[in-house]
Amino acid sequence: MYLKTLHLRHFRNYADQQVEFSAAKTILVGNNAQGKSNLLEAVELLSSLRSHRTSRDRDLIRDGEAIAQITGHLERDMGAVDLAMTLRQNGRRTVALNSLNLRRQLDFLGTLNMVQFSSLDLDLVRGGPDQRRHWLDSLLVQLEPIYAYVLQQYNQILRQRNALLKARLKAEPQDSPHFSLLTPHSSELALWDAQLAIAGSRVIRRRARVLQRLVPFAQSWHQSISGSTEQLEIRYAPNVELVEDDPEALQKAFLEKIQQRALVEQHQGTTIVGPHRDEVEFTINNTPARQYGSQGQQRTLVLALKLAELKLIEDVIGEPPLLLLDDVLAELDLSRQNQLLDAIQDRFQTLITTTHLGSFDAQWINSSQILEVKAGKLMEQELF
Repeated sequence: MYLKTLHLRHFRNYADQQVEFSAAKTILVGNNAQGKSNLLEAVELLSSLRSHRTSRDRDLIRDGEAIAQITGHLERDMGAVDLAMTLRQNGRRTVALNSLNLRRQLDFLGTLNMVQFSSLDLDLVRGGPDQRRHWLDSLLVQLEPIYAYVLQQYNQILRQRNALLKARLKAEPQDSPHFSLLTPHSSELALWDAQLAIAGSRVIRRRARVLQRLVPFAQSWHQSISGSTEQLEIRYAPNVELVEDDPEALQKAFLEKIQQRALVEQHQGTTIVGPHRDEVEFTINNTPARQYGSQGQQRTLVLALKLAELKLIEDVIGEPPLLLLDDVLAELDLSRQNQLLDAIQDRFQTLITTTHLGSFDAQWINSSQILEVKAGKLMEQELF
């Protein structure tokens, strides 16, 4: 797939900017805070409906303006697609495909596939479990857009069940003489238990399957980047153990664990069983990468994961996704930079932000479109 044009109106620090991408690789060069990452963020929104930098649409709208618009023209094997998104100060956004407004925004997903790699992704290894869950979920939505509905349904049930647990705890405070940890499981809570087990099992099974497919690619890349000196292991550690890919067996195990932890949940007033407590564990040479991996090892691991994402999406979707590299080359040493740039070549349309062109060899620069970004304006840079 190839993003041919991108048009930003009142988005971040862009007033009105049309971009035509004329090469497989586009390097956005400029000082910090000029708008390089903003442009990549617009592409991210067209792909995933989300920004990894903010959850509020009003942060995306240029100061003094009521709305922002992002439009793009995408060429895919199945045909060309026009994508459009309108953001409003009140948070009510609209999305359209080929000028047709979509009633359900999640139907927009799966049109523009991309892998993003930013300096923030280095926290994927050393950050908390929620970051690894979010990474896994984002990848799943790229491969299987219906997963966005599956996850949304689970989170809605989780919120409802938590609200009920909190209400029960508030009605009978722990310091009350009437409070008892032996309070029977109400029929209302049992209904939410059943729904949580069904929806949660869908999440767990999909997460397990996608990791099963991703791991061989990641291990292969990791061996290559580390010069075969390190062995990477990735283990999915679901909160409810997945013994076999059987929905009924998993739902049974889910409900059994809820019963086992019922007293603790009543005591805490929150749900502690389910995929919102899952973990993904990375080990290098049998040593946990999060606690004991060096900075270099952690960077190699994240780079291997991102390259594996590219390969998996290409395999599943049938065409290569876009690659967004946001200020990441400065975080990698020369060897890892070369591994990344060699892997890309002209196979993936790539948008790269950088403060200077020193990280690129002459061959890369000569085959790339160079756009200078200054105060929300783009200018084609002629090198010779």
